[in-house]
Amino acid sequence: MRNLIVAGAGILVILVVAIAAYVVRAPRTDDPTIVGLPELATFVGRGECTECHMDAYEQWQGSDHDNAMDMATDDTVLGNFDNAEFTHAGITSRFYRKDDAFFVNTEGPGGEMGEFEIKYTFGIEPLQQYLVPFPGGRLQALPIAWDTERQRWFTLNPDTVIAPDDWLHWTRNGQNWNGMCAECHSTNLEKNLDPDTGTYATTWSEIDVSCEACHGPGSRHVAWAEIDEADREPIANHGLQVASRDINNREYVDMCAPCHSRRSEIADYDHGHGELLQYFVPSLLNEGLYHADGQILDEVYVWGSFVQSKMYRNGVKCGDCHDPHSLALLREGNALCTHCHEASNYDATEHHFHPPSVDGKPNDGALCIKCHMPEQPYMVIDYRADHSLRVPRPDLSESLGAPNSCSQSGCHADQSLQWVADAYTNWYGDARKAHYGSVLAAARAGDPDAQDALIALAEDPQTATIVRATALRALAPYPPEHALPVMRRALTDNEALLRHTAVDVLATESLETLAGLLAPRLFDSVRGVRMRAAAQLAGIPREYLTGKQSAALDRELKTYVDTMHSMLDFASSGLNLGNLYDMQGDLETAEQYYRKAIEVDDLFFPAKMNLAVLLSRQGRDSEAELLLRDVLDAYPEQHDAAYSLALVLIASGRREEALSYLDRAAKGLPDRSRIHYNRGLLLAQMGRDEEAEAALRTAVQLEPGSVDYLYALIDFYARRNRLEEALELCRRMIDAHPGNRLGYDLRDAILDRTRSADR
Repeated sequence: MRNLIVAGAGILVILVVAIAAYVVRAPRTDDPTIVGLPELATFVGRGECTECHMDAYEQWQGSDHDNAMDMATDDTVLGNFDNAEFTHAGITSRFYRKDDAFFVNTEGPGGEMGEFEIKYTFGIEPLQQYLVPFPGGRLQALPIAWDTERQRWFTLNPDTVIAPDDWLHWTRNGQNWNGMCAECHSTNLEKNLDPDTGTYATTWSEIDVSCEACHGPGSRHVAWAEIDEADREPIANHGLQVASRDINNREYVDMCAPCHSRRSEIADYDHGHGELLQYFVPSLLNEGLYHADGQILDEVYVWGSFVQSKMYRNGVKCGDCHDPHSLALLREGNALCTHCHEASNYDATEHHFHPPSVDGKPNDGALCIKCHMPEQPYMVIDYRADHSLRVPRPDLSESLGAPNSCSQSGCHADQSLQWVADAYTNWYGDARKAHYGSVLAAARAGDPDAQDALIALAEDPQTATIVRATALRALAPYPPEHALPVMRRALTDNEALLRHTAVDVLATESLETLAGLLAPRLFDSVRGVRMRAAAQLAGIPREYLTGKQSAALDRELKTYVDTMHSMLDFASSGLNLGNLYDMQGDLETAEQYYRKAIEVDDLFFPAKMNLAVLLSRQGRDSEAELLLRDVLDAYPEQHDAAYSLALVLIASGRREEALSYLDRAAKGLPDRSRIHYNRGLLLAQMGRDEEAEAALRTAVQLEPGSVDYLYALIDFYARRNRLEEALELCRRMIDAHPGNRLGYDLRDAILDRTRSADR
């Protein structure tokens, strides 16, 4: 699955130019009005820190944070630029020097070979990437990186060939530093996208991850430290904006989370820390990012796995294992774990059943991390550990297909899963605790019986917040009557992530109820919740809001629109604005932003599908059809697109062709009741009664309380004079919806027909 977050337009001809100078955004200002301190904290640079904090500075030097980004110089570039060549997919790239500069000759925009100057290094271990300046203030990351351990060039895309017009090509926005990478590799960064021209004026105060990235802007602290000690007044946290001592593990982990989590931005990050959803919306345990049991799958950057852990629940924080300045582990091997866990209990063969050494060599199987923190590679060679620190569960590998550290780590990759499961049972017995992965896996599979378990999981205060929020989101496709009370409670939960998720997925047919539930969230203390509530309420008739709520909606909608505009280099932002204006009935502007999203990434199918629906509503079926066929050509498994195409074809009177796409959608989405419903209606129109009945009955079985489905099947039977079957369904409708007159009216009409037939 493609990453659907960012996209960008390529160009055919490019001139390599020097990138604009980067400047300090907010220079230090001295304001003596408050005990000699600046009124507002601004960024001052690490040069102001080192005199008093030399130990921390020396530990930081040479760290991954220090080397997150740098100018390309003889001291920083590790790759071989001595006319070295690397060939992939028939393209030979050459790396060489000209005077003091570094160059690569490789495939550029439009597939043309060209010469590109490398101006910046990006990262250092186990690989180093290189950045090339492009017109418009862009920096682009080469797809060929340097393996610092094996001393070789390698491609980050070994199993695929990326076309020059693809969003993922290195010259396009899938590999654009400004939007994809910069926020977490430099300090005090502002992207400064001009959405009209697609150009950047990106700035930073320091090129790498420096002191103020974690501690916040330091001008007030520096001014305080420069006051003679005898004259200093006490000041909270010594004038630093961000506290890093005497804080709980939630505050500590959240300090690292902005860069060590998979998330979407909703504001420029000012390094002030605090509640994450003021700046970002963290990804949940979504399919494609995590395995069903919460183990890491795609690149998710630690936070989402660690906050699932028992360690996190018991107060462990990043700094208990990692030095905060050097980032190095505080202890080596099992000593890192036995600093807290009793070695006699846990670093013992009786616990892990692996001898400490084999043939005189240390045995990896006896290492805590091999069982509890299995690794997997990202960017080909960058092995990263799962920080959920979970107990291995071979039984979940059997039932869910989730990995387990016994075979995943490579130690026992040559053994069958059954062998692993049997060994585990032999050691630890056959008792297994219930795991939330089973519930989430059932929801992913569309199991109609999973709703109750999802509700219980979403409401369990002993379960990690990210798991509860994932369960809450998984409730979205289920009939809302049972989930609505859960959503109501989540809207006022103490956890912003739960409130945001509830706002995002809340569904009710009553606009009055929707307004009543979501309007209070326009005043939420957290920006992300307010913005999401505004987006959900964008099309609400104002009579459902009070004057104060209406004013708040206008205010938050402006914030939402401004935020999306600042991120229009992301196809998803164009999609969001298209959805917003569509809800408000401004179809012309909605179309403009859907097309902007497609311009940014031609393979971003959600924008094409939503635009197709909008065009179809306007009677522009031929345009809608082309868009949906484009989606299906690129993504044959997008069964929703097949369903939408079928509806467009029905409107065009092409019933046989429409049926073929409905068949395809019903097969691909067997639990989607609406597809079976529409398929049944079409089959009935075509006189294929047996198939029509089966399809309509399937819709009713999937959603027994649906008035639409019951009515369709009642009508089907009544038209064919199968009145007893129609009456039975009328009774079911009345039982399910005693307050709805339709069931009674249908029953009475059929009874009248029955009496007429008897006379």
